[in-house]
Amino acid sequence: MSTLRAEVAAFIDLEADMLDFNQYREWLDLWEPDGVYVVPIDRETEDFANTLNFAYDKAEMRSLRVARLLSGDAISTQTTYKTVRSVSRLRILAEDGDTVKARCSQFIAENRHGNLKTYPADVTFTLRRSGDGFRMVEKVVRLLNADHHLSSIGYIL
Repeated sequence: MSTLRAEVAAFIDLEADMLDFNQYREWLDLWEPDGVYVVPIDRETEDFANTLNFAYDKAEMRSLRVARLLSGDAISTQTTYKTVRSVSRLRILAEDGDTVKARCSQFIAENRHGNLKTYPADVTFTLRRSGDGFRMVEKVVRLLNADHHLSSIGYIL
């Protein structure tokens, strides 16, 4: 495994672990200030700013989302006991100086009201080197079933 691939894999694993263990404030620190978190409805679109998305979060909206999740006031998260993410099939798509674009598959298992649901997705990360690690410039979560009815997802994918 190349050093770059191993570094990117370690970063993506860290991010998934933070989300599974509700370390949302620490997760915010993984972002560049101008970074964008996107969960598009249309799996094929690249024009996220001009299409409908489940999430299109810049810094302020990410902070508001985290505040809501940590407040206990988010009804959609009150009955979510736990999420578990499994990341695989990592591929480096491009590297340009300090910026790396990578794609992986991710399966998110959610336990809500005693019902286990899974959400498979293709996730694309655009990462920028920062110190001895990376920060996210963009994270795009393309849910496999995004064009179908989704029950309320009250956590960060």
